[in-house]
Amino acid sequence: MLKTAESVSVGHPDKVCDQISDAILDACLAQDPKSRVAIETMGGHGIISITGELTTSGYVNMRKIAQEVYKDCGYDENIGVNVNVVEQSPEIGAGVDQEGAGDQGIMVGYACNETLEFLPLEVVLSRELAKAMGRHDGKSQVTVNNGKVVKVLTSLCTSGDMSDVKLEEVMKAKVLPHFDGAWEELQKVWMQNPNGVWTIGGFAADTGLTGRKLAVDNYGPNIPVGGGCFSGKDATKVDRSAAYMARRIAVDYLKARNAKEVFVHLAYAIGVAEPLMAVADIDGVQEEIKGYDLKPKAIIEFLKLRDPQFRETAKYGHFGNGFSWDK
Repeated sequence: MLKTAESVSVGHPDKVCDQISDAILDACLAQDPKSRVAIETMGGHGIISITGELTTSGYVNMRKIAQEVYKDCGYDENIGVNVNVVEQSPEIGAGVDQEGAGDQGIMVGYACNETLEFLPLEVVLSRELAKAMGRHDGKSQVTVNNGKVVKVLTSLCTSGDMSDVKLEEVMKAKVLPHFDGAWEELQKVWMQNPNGVWTIGGFAADTGLTGRKLAVDNYGPNIPVGGGCFSGKDATKVDRSAAYMARRIAVDYLKARNAKEVFVHLAYAIGVAEPLMAVADIDGVQEEIKGYDLKPKAIIEFLKLRDPQFRETAKYGHFGNGFSWDK
């Protein structure tokens, strides 16, 4: 069976926006762990625009955070920042105050036994290649057939200091062990910058937007995506907290049942604490989930989701990187 997944580097425009949104969230949580945050970032062509809703007792300089994250992602030029942020709607807030879910939605959790990260092999390998791109705009893509690599694609913006790029090293160390053949044969199926020379990247070439890389943030394109994006949202939004809990349950069931593959589905109604549905599909057999408190407040406490930690989740996927919901 052929399966393909892609990942993007920290310098990719969408990932820059994800990191800005989550860096703002982290700054709020550091001062007020009960901050209500829903921040969206768009960037492109010299301007970063930040909008959304925020209720917090702390103070954060969003312009400064955006500019610092932008530079940390490898971009040295000055960039303008527009901010248009208001308080959370009192109607939404009222439901959350009663410990209900901050929105309705269906969240999907997943775990499999293909890799040590409990993720599909193509996802893990494409992510390793994205990490090897350093602080540059880029994308990676890996195709596997029954657990063996058959095609690799990397597109990397080659401008500035390229000393942090480790693609060849990672290809040899991480990809080659999953390829039927020698290094010389792997090089023949490795497509590099197929569109030719690429020297203009980031916001100079393309716009970025929070939450646009859903498959990259989740489990790749071969696993269903349930809710919305994660970045910029505090954990009262079940898009984030319940998705993380669904992953934790999937990992737990995978280990306990010595399973090959586990899907978890959680459904919520806005303002209601208990999920409308909580089921696990374990190697194709569905059962009701028991033994977990799935109310948003309980999930937040169990996974410690009021702790600042979220910019790291925005870099290379929200699952399989050793967070509390991966263990």
